[in-house]
Amino acid sequence: MHSIKDKIRQWGRELGFQQIGIADTDLAHYEQRFLQWLAQGMHGKMDYMEKHGSKRARPGELIPGTLRIISARLDYLPPDTHCMQVLRDTQKGYISRYALGRDYHRLMRKRLDHLAEKISLLAGEFGYRAFCDSAPVLEKPIAEKAGLGWIGKHTNLIHPKTGSWFFLGEIYTDLPLPIDEPMTKSHCGSCTACLDVCPTQAIIGPYQLDARRCISYLTIELRDAIPAELRPLIGNRIYGCDDCQLVCPWNKFAKPTQEQDFHPRHDFSSPDLIELFAWTEEIFLKKTEGSAIRRIGHACWLRNIAVALGNAPRSEAVIHSLRSRLQHPSAMVREHTTWALERQLTAAKERT
Repeated sequence: MHSIKDKIRQWGRELGFQQIGIADTDLAHYEQRFLQWLAQGMHGKMDYMEKHGSKRARPGELIPGTLRIISARLDYLPPDTHCMQVLRDTQKGYISRYALGRDYHRLMRKRLDHLAEKISLLAGEFGYRAFCDSAPVLEKPIAEKAGLGWIGKHTNLIHPKTGSWFFLGEIYTDLPLPIDEPMTKSHCGSCTACLDVCPTQAIIGPYQLDARRCISYLTIELRDAIPAELRPLIGNRIYGCDDCQLVCPWNKFAKPTQEQDFHPRHDFSSPDLIELFAWTEEIFLKKTEGSAIRRIGHACWLRNIAVALGNAPRSEAVIHSLRSRLQHPSAMVREHTTWALERQLTAAKERT
């Protein structure tokens, strides 16, 4: 099995993965922490986090016969997209760097399937299932056990030589492959940069994330109204948030990806807010074809942009843009637009 493991690593590199690790299926330590997180309600309205019972933390229950998990890392950091400059420009919208290019799910799943096909040529027919955010899987704990990094204080996985700008995918298999040394020791030390920078203070303590306050949750996962008290803290972040990664010292080692599919499309790296707010649903669907952004839908897209426009300095152009959406069919869009317009008009009164 050691020779097969060596070939798996080789094939992984040939397929474009930056790292491959292998873990066993004992996630008991992580299961306790996960259940406590759920019990505290920190998953918000992500009901899928709890509906699969114990399958998420017990791979053998999800896929009977699973003995090992092959964990794969795929770097996605695009070439310099001037993150801090965009965050400071109130006329622009900030989109999380992972979503600037094509949706990674299909790409990674396809490569994992190709890797499994190569393994079958050497090991013979074997049982496996490949996943990339497509099943109840504790991907970061699995990756930590497989030696791909440690879970940092911001709850993202960090590799000491490449930082945290990468995707994870898994192959559940019944092959008794040799496992890798876990990287369970944190190397965050006394650093609190991620806790200090979080705009909404969603990182409530080291290694503790309250998703209900996280901008990524609020702008991507949440399908209802964004809590009014959190809206001013979101700034111009219209899809996700990278702040905790931008300040992480370990990301000084990160290298831009060579994957063309992860390079920015449609000027998503620094889009104009007013222009985005004018998109019809038809334009939204066309521009986000093949993008992870599409799954939030046009109404949530407008909701997020309305918040960003409300947070922008007073501008007649912004006020005009917001007024154009006051009769939108979605009550959620109308409510957020009204909120944003009131902030703009209040700012105008304060200046007179």
